[in-house]
Amino acid sequence: MCRNGLAALGVSMLVGCVSLPDKVEPVSDFELDRYLGTWYEIARLDHSFERGLSKVTAEYSLREDGGIRVLNRGYSKEKREWSEAEGKGYFVYSEDIGHLKVSFFGPFYSSYAIFGLDEDYQHAWVAGNNTDYLWLLAREPQVSDEQIEAFEARAAELGFATDELIYVEHD
Repeated sequence: MCRNGLAALGVSMLVGCVSLPDKVEPVSDFELDRYLGTWYEIARLDHSFERGLSKVTAEYSLREDGGIRVLNRGYSKEKREWSEAEGKGYFVYSEDIGHLKVSFFGPFYSSYAIFGLDEDYQHAWVAGNNTDYLWLLAREPQVSDEQIEAFEARAAELGFATDELIYVEHD
């Protein structure tokens, strides 16, 4: 009985790590080859692991094991140095659904859900496993006011605290 309980707890913890915020639906018809490459972080909610960083980018490439290599990079003006974090990602369901589990340390994974993506793969709206994690990514370091307004409106509808968004400097 105890063994079954621990197994159920382990499964629920694993599923919890890749869960999604209410109402957030990952994009379908996702094409990984088009998503790979460099993305600029335009906006984010605050987190200790990115606090104080500017010029933030995320680079996605294929791993030999079929997963995705994630290289996040940002500049700390205070420390006057670059900070990097390398992780790995794998699809949660299938390769045509924009929902991955990503890990930057050991066996611990968290959700990476692309819930908005334009047809040219130039702008991506990304959520984590709850409404504390939100990013606007783009292929260029600047986006139009219309793109920001659309992102903020949709994120607010989904329950994200858009009044707390940090807009990343890239100059």
